Amino acid sequence: MTRKLSTSEASALLAQTAIFGQLDPAALAGLASESTVRSYPRGQTVFHQGDPGDCLFVVAAGLLKVFTVSEQGDDLMLATLRPPDTFGELAIIDGGPRSASVEALEPTVLLAISHSAFTRLVRQYPSLQDAVLRSVAGLLRDVLERASDLVFLDLPGRVAKTILDLGDERGEASPEGIRVDVELTQEDLAALVGGSRSTVNQILHSFQQRGYVSLQGRTLVLKRPELLRRRAGG
Repeated sequence: MTRKLSTSEASALLAQTAIFGQLDPAALAGLASESTVRSYPRGQTVFHQGDPGDCLFVVAAGLLKVFTVSEQGDDLMLATLRPPDTFGELAIIDGGPRSASVEALEPTVLLAISHSAFTRLVRQYPSLQDAVLRSVAGLLRDVLERASDLVFLDLPGRVAKTILDLGDERGEASPEGIRVDVELTQEDLAALVGGSRSTVNQILHSFQQRGYVSLQGRTLVLKRPELLRRRAGG
């Protein structure tokens, strides 16, 4: 489903991003007037690896996963995205196909910015290209760190590091420990750490038995983060 964005909604969202936040209000309004919002239900793919890249996106609402698929059909999750993250920049830079797939993990709203609109804006504001390159460099650093973890950490270590990262990103302090509303399913978490759902489930229950965490439905309480950090090799 696609509809036109109001200028005020799109401008406010763009102003929050690392790429477009540097623009003046007039430039933001001009870009907003050319952008569209696309809505995706949970489970719908935004684009597949190998698709042509004709726009970049800003996350207005929801949660998405970036992943690649092996020849055997296994998913490897590279990153999760939430407001006001941007993605799809690489195809805008080099004109190549999408380097990974993106899927909505919950009902999601995206702001789509066409290649032509972005190119015209870069001619007016050359510093935008530097901002995009910094954004891509940040993603590359994250992917390289994840690749390093896959090589040097065992699966329990990767699970420990991942839930610690979730706690840093959106955890809330409580008398029990750091409470995290886990938006990922166990299948998603397994894809994120490069393991199977059943094995990751066993590891989480093992952490619970040892007193590292408490599992409360979709809420995870990090009771002993220092022990998790030690298990993650930190």
